[in-house]
Amino acid sequence: MFEETIERLLGDMVTVELLVAAEAGVWPEALWQAIEENGLTLAAATEDRGGVGGSWHDAFVLVRAAGRHAAPVPLAETIAVNWLLARAGLDAITGPATLGTVDADGVLHDVPWPRHARHVLTVVEGELLLFATDGLVVGESLNIAREPRGTIRIAGAEPLCRAPLRDLPKEIVLLTGAMIRSAQIAGALQRLLDTAIDYANQRVQFGRPIGKFQAIQHQIALLAEHAMLASATAEAAFAANTLRPEVFAIAAAKSVASEAAGAGAGIAHAVLGAIGFTYEHALHFGTRRLWSWRSEFGGQTYWAGRIGTAVAQAGGQGFLPQLVDGSIAA
Repeated sequence: MFEETIERLLGDMVTVELLVAAEAGVWPEALWQAIEENGLTLAAATEDRGGVGGSWHDAFVLVRAAGRHAAPVPLAETIAVNWLLARAGLDAITGPATLGTVDADGVLHDVPWPRHARHVLTVVEGELLLFATDGLVVGESLNIAREPRGTIRIAGAEPLCRAPLRDLPKEIVLLTGAMIRSAQIAGALQRLLDTAIDYANQRVQFGRPIGKFQAIQHQIALLAEHAMLASATAEAAFAANTLRPEVFAIAAAKSVASEAAGAGAGIAHAVLGAIGFTYEHALHFGTRRLWSWRSEFGGQTYWAGRIGTAVAQAGGQGFLPQLVDGSIAA
């Protein structure tokens, strides 16, 4: 049900014209209203906390679709915020929201969508804190995809609500951010794959579609491998984290997705003969997001390092048993 709803909604409303306007700074109010009217931002929050009762695993299809359609709104972030609030025993919220990690000076850097988010979620000294963003945004910028990013200072501000982390780790914001980015990357890669296949079947060279040439078929097969692997590891991370945080699954998902983002974008542009770099072609909307998302909430090197450390600490005899029983922690 979630997948049918989100695919229909984003497929109808996220047009090239909407993306161009969003990159120019226009907030897509009609799109956001449609998302909230369908209850999609509350998908992973429990019913007793104002949500619709879906699981975190259910939310995977929504976040992946947001990446597939390059939705220019903080849908993934808001779903994540409401999921975390419910996990901490707090009520879900309405309106766009965001999340970020805080430094020792009480500042959150590179926060997604700070200009449009009404609330920001973070962790301070073992507590989950929710703030209203009004008056707290102290710096704004854009990532490569021209999505808003910024700096929020919470030092001295009073949170709207707070709750102990309970069974959640102190780095839950980083972990959740890595999960949603891995799913968005998986969705964007699937769109690149579909675009490359369509182009290869339509573009004729030397009397036949270029998709009939073995070299092109090989490149598209590699792109399909990256897309499927990113999707599988991302979904596995969402499924594993329904009950308790599984850091190793998240580390694997984000590391794989970040690697696939770079490789997949390169292959797609090669298959299209680099025409996707032009602003007139829609391919760049996906690839610029891939280049941005792969480094947000920890890039490939960071998460691969976490995996390597976990493997080394487990040792030759301990790694496989710990991996199987879920006790290994990256």
